[in-house]
Amino acid sequence: MKISRISSAVAIAATFGLVLSGCAAPATEPTVTPVDFKACAVADEGSWNDKSFNESVYTGLMQAKTQLGVETADAESASAEAFEPNLQQMIDAGCDITVAVGFNLVAAVNAAAKANPTVNFVTVDGWSEGNANLKPFNYNMVESSFLAGYLAAGYSKTGVVGTYGGVQIPAVTDFMTGFYNGAMKYAADSGKTIKVVGWDPATEKGDFMGDFAPNSGVSKTISASQIKLGADVIMPVAGEQLGALSEAIKASGKDVVMIGVDSDRAVNSPEYAPLVLVSVEKRMTKAVFDLINDLAINGGTFSGDAYVGTLENDGTGLSPFHDFDSKVSAELKAKLDELKAAIIAGEVDPKS
Repeated sequence: MKISRISSAVAIAATFGLVLSGCAAPATEPTVTPVDFKACAVADEGSWNDKSFNESVYTGLMQAKTQLGVETADAESASAEAFEPNLQQMIDAGCDITVAVGFNLVAAVNAAAKANPTVNFVTVDGWSEGNANLKPFNYNMVESSFLAGYLAAGYSKTGVVGTYGGVQIPAVTDFMTGFYNGAMKYAADSGKTIKVVGWDPATEKGDFMGDFAPNSGVSKTISASQIKLGADVIMPVAGEQLGALSEAIKASGKDVVMIGVDSDRAVNSPEYAPLVLVSVEKRMTKAVFDLINDLAINGGTFSGDAYVGTLENDGTGLSPFHDFDSKVSAELKAKLDELKAAIIAGEVDPKS
């Protein structure tokens, strides 16, 4: 395997005034000197434009290519059977770092790391089975989802908010638990009655699709059921479900809004922006870019220690309110800022 190179200078062409002609030459766009470092990624089932995990990681990879000058390679996975050969393809390509996206690749990337101890890997939302050359990227989504739940309850006109998941795993239920607890915190602070449908962390019972199929009929059915129960703010934690949820909202004829997850959904899916109150972001783009930058440019040493995105390190957080900025009161915004600071200081536990 190649060793990460420390070099790479950004050469910017200077702009000179053409005195004789009385005209100014147009500025030249900055060019990036190629770096002898290859950054790669393998997608979970789905494409690089899934508006979720895959897209966020791919964006970070492309930013590293254009801004740092690293070489890149990638592979999409049409099915679980493609995980192993896709990872092998990256190994054969001489990648200095390969990011395996999603918990479904955990077994395959651990096996690849064990079989290739001189090759470095990252597992997003996964874990290492004792492989020093495998770095987990995890996110404390209870923190930012707590803020989303507080916002949802404060924004709700009915006093009922909802959430549902793809499958019942910690990477999903962490969102839902934070959301529930945040809504209950608002109820305690305001003295108002708030009900959360779709998840109860005490009983660990809730609404789940059973998979992450995009915009499925199951998703639409769950959404419609929660709307009938009075939910007017709903957060699906199940991949790409804003289409199904928006159809359920339209069919209901009720004033219901959505909360996006993983990325800023009002930005990457502007067709849904009028319905997206806020998004709970896993800032994977930033984490991927920062790691590549450290290894390829700054001369950093790879470590298998887990990276955990938190409110404190800006690895997770709420997106801007976009279309809803004027509809969220200044008082509620101030309270969210106060809660964020309290969570970072350890004064508020979003898990309880």
